[in-house]
Amino acid sequence: MSPRTDAPPAAPATVRRFGPAQKWVHRTTAALTGLCVFTAACLYVPQLAQLVGRRALVVTVHEWSGLALPLPFLAGLASRAFRADLRRLDRFGPHDRAWLRAALRRDKRPSARPAGKFNAGQKLYAAWIAGATLVMLGTGLMMWFTHLTPLMWRTSATFVHDWLALTIGIVLAGHIGMALADPEARRGLRTGFVSREWARREHPLWRP
Repeated sequence: MSPRTDAPPAAPATVRRFGPAQKWVHRTTAALTGLCVFTAACLYVPQLAQLVGRRALVVTVHEWSGLALPLPFLAGLASRAFRADLRRLDRFGPHDRAWLRAALRRDKRPSARPAGKFNAGQKLYAAWIAGATLVMLGTGLMMWFTHLTPLMWRTSATFVHDWLALTIGIVLAGHIGMALADPEARRGLRTGFVSREWARREHPLWRP
């Protein structure tokens, strides 16, 4: 008799983490953010300003790239998968509080850091960067259309815009540093797939 061949198939070695919409929104937003940061640096760092020159062009690129920053997000809302990820990012549960406590204690054991598709750190970063983007957009518009607001408002907007820009630069540097330290997470953003072993270790509550 021939041996039975009805054993369940082996689970695939990789799982899909992001679809085309999520990857497109992330890449486009990252490109626009990088353009905003670079042009801002050219406007405020004298050495870069001298190297690049053409201040009027730099200002124009900075303004329009900042104005376009929300557009990838708005376009991504047409994707059901993107909206599902937004709902996941918007929900903060008991396991997220446990993840944060472990992070504050520098406890790196996977069992101490339960996470769904997104961990608590990613959720806080997403909420903070979304709020910061709206504030930067609002203050930037007040600085751009000077005839629409009184001088005191424009002065306050400039102060908030400049210092929040510095804070965003620091936070983005930390975000990039953490991404560089996790090749599998970068692979997920690049290809859309991650290894099943990584998903079980880093996001044990996620059910792809």
